[in-house]
Amino acid sequence: MGKLTTHVLDTATGKPAAGVAIELYGIAVGARLLLVRATTNADGRCDAPLLADYKFQAGVYELDFRIGDYFAAQGIALPQPRFIDVVTLRVGIADPSSHCHVPLLASPYAYSTYRGS
Repeated sequence: MGKLTTHVLDTATGKPAAGVAIELYGIAVGARLLLVRATTNADGRCDAPLLADYKFQAGVYELDFRIGDYFAAQGIALPQPRFIDVVTLRVGIADPSSHCHVPLLASPYAYSTYRGS
């Protein structure tokens, strides 16, 4: 069976982003259902897949990364309101037998993502 994983890189420092709170939601009929809460470890990754095996189904998911809180905790002076606070990535999973890796590369003023493996 497949799995959904992520990691977060702090592109302002070039290091993994430890302590980023992540929420994973399933999207069905326009509603968001909270499935998992996790926090990145010292390597910027979660200790376990966000979803795996029978829990990982075809469908639409949203990952909320609390990146503004992470940068504030690093002591970075941020404007109020923060330019980037919560990064929400909506991904569609067509093949739940695959490994879908969704990295986030972030700074206080920009972010990017890609489909990893």
